[in-house]
Amino acid sequence: MDMKKRIHLELRNRTPSDVRELVLDNCRSVEGKIEGLTAEFVNLEFLSLINVGLISVSNLPKLAKLKKLELSDNRISGGLDVLAEKLPNLTHLNLSGNKLKDISTLEPLKKLEHLKSLDLFNCEVTNLNDYRESVFKLLPQLTYLDGYDMEDIEASDSDGEVDGDGVDDDEDEEGEEEEDEDGEEEDFDEEDDDEEDEEEVEGEEDDEEVSGEEEDEEFGQDGEVEDEDEDEDEDEEEAEAGKGEKRKRDPEDEDEDEDDEDDD
Repeated sequence: MDMKKRIHLELRNRTPSDVRELVLDNCRSVEGKIEGLTAEFVNLEFLSLINVGLISVSNLPKLAKLKKLELSDNRISGGLDVLAEKLPNLTHLNLSGNKLKDISTLEPLKKLEHLKSLDLFNCEVTNLNDYRESVFKLLPQLTYLDGYDMEDIEASDSDGEVDGDGVDDDEDEEGEEEEDEDGEEEDFDEEDDDEEDEEEVEGEEDDEEVSGEEEDEEFGQDGEVEDEDEDEDEDEEEAEAGKGEKRKRDPEDEDEDEDDEDDD
């Protein structure tokens, strides 16, 4: 992937002014020069161009807020004066694995007044006699060369970091705290949901019991109604039977009455 496409990908729908860190490692530079990086990255504090085939940094735009620049494993042999012109607030510079042979090629870095750390691992210049003493003498503003100060004391982790990185770490921590809070809120919501589910189940059971009682009552009432209907039917049958008997007796009674009259 070429550098322009990589920059477009790294933007991720952000504007250049929103970007504080830009990592373009292992992409492909055209003709060994920087492409696609513009002065619109006004808030850029960290830029990494490791192993991109750079021969020159002449196309580097002015980035006033840039503090850390990674240029290791390229083919840069000189032209470092551009760094002093375009990156006035640079504090950390890594030129390890480049084609720097002489101490004189580092002289333009004298203009980087805020330069605190310089790395030149695997550069030919490190093979020169009195290399460390010469570089510290040439660049008095330096605190660390290849990770060690003039007394051969190794740089601490905090000295090796850029202020912008620290801010990003804080932002990450804040993001984690927000995620934790969201997680707690979700757990709380789940507990509420469980309690609501239990209440709903209990409510359904109560409804079932009530409906069962109502059915029993209705059934009982139906039974009583049926009993009353049966009693009424029996009374009617008895009454009809009585009438039938009376009807049967009436002719006999009349015959008896006639016999009595004849006797008289």
